[in-house]
Amino acid sequence: MLAKTIHIDHDTLYAQLHFKLCNKTGVKLDNEHWYDYVETNGEAKVNVLLNQQVQTCRTIPNNKPAILVRDNEKGTCMLIDVAVFGDRNVIKIEAETILIYRDLIIESQCKWNVNAKVIPVIAGATGTVSQSLRQYLNSMSR
Repeated sequence: MLAKTIHIDHDTLYAQLHFKLCNKTGVKLDNEHWYDYVETNGEAKVNVLLNQQVQTCRTIPNNKPAILVRDNEKGTCMLIDVAVFGDRNVIKIEAETILIYRDLIIESQCKWNVNAKVIPVIAGATGTVSQSLRQYLNSMSR
């Protein structure tokens, strides 16, 4: 008898993470379409950008993180990259993700005057996650 395997879908992981981040930060979502934001007047306390390109002063090849959370009150910015890979080497992919977004982190810190960091949410297709995933998820909740 074969052991039960867990299948993780990228879109499901991406949608759940985005939805929970918006609820936690107080960003109002449209009831019918969870990916549409309700327009607010004035500058928001927290901006959550979903799969949007970040405008920079210089050319940066990787300037489109999966989710960008910018807290204007705390002066923080989180670049969250969500990926599900078929292989089990999630630690290597996690390290590559942090290196890929290094230039965007530097540019974000200079442009917006915030403390920026990359949070890789990487999972294997069978449910394999790195040991540091819990640490990354806890840093998102602060």
